[in-house]
Amino acid sequence: MWTWFKDIIFACIQFFQVTLGDWGLAIIIITIIIRLALTPLTARQYKASYNMTKMQPLIQDLQQKYGDDQKRLQEEMSKIYADNKYSPLAGCLPLVIQMPIFIALYQVLLEYIPVGATFYGMIGNLAASPSTVFAESGFVACVPYLVLMVLFALSMIFPMMMQPNNNSMTKVMTFIMVIMMCWFGWVAPAGVILFWDASAYIGLGQQFFIRKKLKHQDEEEAEETIDITPVQVDVVRREHKPRPKKKH
Repeated sequence: MWTWFKDIIFACIQFFQVTLGDWGLAIIIITIIIRLALTPLTARQYKASYNMTKMQPLIQDLQQKYGDDQKRLQEEMSKIYADNKYSPLAGCLPLVIQMPIFIALYQVLLEYIPVGATFYGMIGNLAASPSTVFAESGFVACVPYLVLMVLFALSMIFPMMMQPNNNSMTKVMTFIMVIMMCWFGWVAPAGVILFWDASAYIGLGQQFFIRKKLKHQDEEEAEETIDITPVQVDVVRREHKPRPKKKH
């Protein structure tokens, strides 16, 4: 079943390669199609991340207040999740569903792309890794492959910059991930790195528009709340003085 699934993906890539005359462009097109097909799942994943970002200040306050009482902390966090209609599994489930598709596409690019497949002459061999090109042809020939690696590293840094209130631990973990993925990209076929780049930047575009839409919805809800809130007017009653009595 898994091999059959990979054969279908490769057949689609091969179709676009024959139609467009370029392996690299075919990889980008098939990546776009898969990304668009998975947009509903991606939207749920980004929405869960967005809601978690909004709740982060509340969670930090609870951690400071109930840090010594883990049971009470969990209870209060559960209340926040319920009030914001958030489920911790909401962001994980779409990712779990997407992973087999991207793993299959990765394996196809790793195993099926023929030697000599090019990307409009900019990448001379999509089946070769940057390390192999560097060892066989030198630094100048390796430059386009290094550009792919730099673009991928930047695609991991940009999401961190889009998130407000990132702590130092998040920045350190992101930096470590960038180093690890660049090292892996150094020995991976260029076709795989091209797929990573295309997928990462399409995902960044989706994240930008989805977050913008969610912020707009929050602003509309805030305006509606202001509109329906009754105006409270402080009425100061005048002090009634006793009427003067008539003299008889």
